Amino acid sequence: MSVDAAPYDLRVATGGDRFPVSEERPALSWKLPAAWDRQDGYDLRLLVDGAERAVEGVVSARHLFVGWPLPPLRSRQSVRWRVRTRRGEERSAWSAWHAFESGLLNDDWSARWISPHEDAVPREGGRPAYVLTGSVRLGHGIAHARLYATALGLYEAFVNGTRAGTAELAPGSTSYGDTLHAQAADVTGLLRSGANDLEIVLSDGWYRGCNGTWRKRDCWGTTTAARLQLHVRHADGTETVVGTDGSWTSRCGAIVRADLMDGQTTDFTAPPGPAHPVLVDAVTAPPISWSPAPPVRRVERRAPLSVTRLAGGASIVDFGQNASGWITLTDLGPSGTRTVIDHGEHLDPTGDLTTSHLDSQRPGAAPIPFVQRDEVVSAGRPGEVFEPRHTVHGFRYARLSRHVDPASVTMRVVHTDLRPTATFACSHDDLNRLHEAARWSFRGNAVDLPTDCPTRERLGWTGDYQIFAPTAARLFEVDGFSRKWLRSVRDDQLADGRVVNSSPDPNRLKTHDDPMAEAITGSAGWGDAVVLVPWVLYETYGDTLALAENWPAMRRWVEWALATARDTRHSSRTGKLPHERYLWDGSFHWGEWLEPKRRAPDGTLVDPVMSDPIAWYTADKGEVGTAYLYRSTRTIAAVAGVLGHDEDAARYRETARKVRDAWRTEFLDADGRTSAGTQAGYVRALAFGLVPPELREKAARHLVDLIGAAGGHLGTGFLATADLLPVLADTGHADVAYAVLLRRTSPSWLGMLDRGATTIWEDWDGVADDGTATASLNHYSKGAVVGFLHTHTLGLRQAPGSVAWESFVVAPVLDEAVTWAEGTFDGPQGRIAVAWRVADGRLTVSADVPGGSRARIRFPDGTTFSAGPGHFSRSRPV
Repeated sequence: MSVDAAPYDLRVATGGDRFPVSEERPALSWKLPAAWDRQDGYDLRLLVDGAERAVEGVVSARHLFVGWPLPPLRSRQSVRWRVRTRRGEERSAWSAWHAFESGLLNDDWSARWISPHEDAVPREGGRPAYVLTGSVRLGHGIAHARLYATALGLYEAFVNGTRAGTAELAPGSTSYGDTLHAQAADVTGLLRSGANDLEIVLSDGWYRGCNGTWRKRDCWGTTTAARLQLHVRHADGTETVVGTDGSWTSRCGAIVRADLMDGQTTDFTAPPGPAHPVLVDAVTAPPISWSPAPPVRRVERRAPLSVTRLAGGASIVDFGQNASGWITLTDLGPSGTRTVIDHGEHLDPTGDLTTSHLDSQRPGAAPIPFVQRDEVVSAGRPGEVFEPRHTVHGFRYARLSRHVDPASVTMRVVHTDLRPTATFACSHDDLNRLHEAARWSFRGNAVDLPTDCPTRERLGWTGDYQIFAPTAARLFEVDGFSRKWLRSVRDDQLADGRVVNSSPDPNRLKTHDDPMAEAITGSAGWGDAVVLVPWVLYETYGDTLALAENWPAMRRWVEWALATARDTRHSSRTGKLPHERYLWDGSFHWGEWLEPKRRAPDGTLVDPVMSDPIAWYTADKGEVGTAYLYRSTRTIAAVAGVLGHDEDAARYRETARKVRDAWRTEFLDADGRTSAGTQAGYVRALAFGLVPPELREKAARHLVDLIGAAGGHLGTGFLATADLLPVLADTGHADVAYAVLLRRTSPSWLGMLDRGATTIWEDWDGVADDGTATASLNHYSKGAVVGFLHTHTLGLRQAPGSVAWESFVVAPVLDEAVTWAEGTFDGPQGRIAVAWRVADGRLTVSADVPGGSRARIRFPDGTTFSAGPGHFSRSRPV
């Protein structure tokens, strides 16, 4: 049989560096043979540590996230498996073999936690990275070796001077009070018979370094620590196991300052510090587990676009793209030369680097200057290279304190190594540029967790990812990445059910009192991420694991929100009307957040929060809260149905109906007008299904009128922007959707590009006419608009009710500004390719349908075609 007649792309729902590493019960997935539209059953062959096991005659249509069919794996077992599918009486060929390993499970760690001996006063105004050193003597015949390591801090492991693995910023960002991940590396080729040197370079990382807007330190602990265990199997079958213990020593090395946010200083002239015995078991750590996400890696090199020498002798290096990462520098100058490297997103009118737009300030407090500064002191040795792997920066520009050879400077783009899953191109080049800007914005904010910005805060804000998750799931394979982050969301959830604003939570609000953070915790649109993101993963990938893992947390969140709606009331309402018990209006909400700012008479932008914080904080945001309460209650009802919790499903469906009716009673009149009368309010009402069918046309017309009154500009902010264009197009106003999309004056997406944006801005007016920047220039949430390019411009979207792309629709929404579009999506069933072109009055649409899927192709005139696996192409008059 041909390869096309066999299942393919076998995988397990887990992460790993150069090979997949699982916990005890990995879920299995595969894609169906290319020509098959379904399977009725399957057979498995598994080799566990070489012992063959067969699982035969399984009757099931499921081929995604299939439960582990054998007893739980033990530590360090190797698995090879393959699958054969059945359809009626037909059997496929066997797939190719897929291999993975189980990790070193928590109960089997014998290595001790070791911590460095630390000087009382940190050098260079910050903490250094410490070098922890041990050794092992091995006999001949090294056949197989695995190094397992983790840290409370950020670590790199070395064997005989060579770095183990390719993961960066390990062990990654988690809520360290509850979750800690380890990494595994194949070090067979790095070991030798006789003496072997083991080394760990340990710095603060997320655990103890600066966190968030206010640069809080020691959020998770005050003492860093590392744990390493080496397992070596010899040719004669014997095994050597060695781990960190009291025989290891610590010293200061060349990295004299290392902070994940602020930067790294490396002094190649610094003599090695004296060796001290390590501290043993000086920390308390959570159980060690294994991440479902791919690792952070150096994923791309970028040469400078230009290097400009300033009058004072410094150089501005422009890499042409705002991104996350660091630079490598090979021109370090003669011995003793100090090079200072500042990183940022923007240049001031003189052409010098500026970061003042990223400064932070609490009300009534002094500003906190934003700094991303690396420094290196040269020892003048041949081949000396500076690469600061114990920090990471968000930047397009680097300011070097001296002139260097442009060929010696390289940007290393660093983020989670997510697999790209979508392409898009069309006849309108500005839309192609917008698509790339949104992709880069998410890439820069996917450094082990979905952050708001890679500069000022770097926090895993729940609202940001709730908004962008559907677009992220189109652009990249984000299932494991999202499940890893959701574990932190669950870890940080408060006892009363509230979901904190960002996870991992540096405030540690679950265990530490913080009145300010407490007062702004539990917001609609933010906490709802614990419900809505797992549902995106289920709809996109068929991931029932995400639903089951988060079910208790999403229930607690929704129950807290329902109780808050019942028991608290905004001061503008009496609470005496029956429907008011379903209005979520009496607790804090961020609301629409970051709608376009109005201008004062002098032309300056007015910040609604800073100009009158009390009025903003106490404003009635019940329309937003109640809308999200309906959406999450309706969604959790669907989750309950999938998980087989039938009573919960029925109860939440009925509750959702009552919340929807309360919203209609309070916020919608008989003419389809919302009480707030904002663009965002209409978008939300239409997107969430709050408007009854008979009023949808009127509500959409009110939205269009508001856009017209704004001069054709959008007026949406944080929560509603992603849905604005789809709502317009789906209610018969595609012309308005495209007009808003292609608007160039502010506020607009193309206006950002015209002012030099290579990523999406936090504020619509991120760069003023005079070149002054405000807020972050890399915030991905408003970039969710590129989902519209895929679902409407290209016309590719899942069919209603479909899961894991078993059924999809191709229905391009045309506009005279776009004459062709093409794109692909590598989904859970396989690659979908779509292309359309208008020429000579005819529209030609083609599509490739993968095995496991069915497609419906709909032309603008209403003509519809159905297609199974294979290639489709038709042409119709426009």
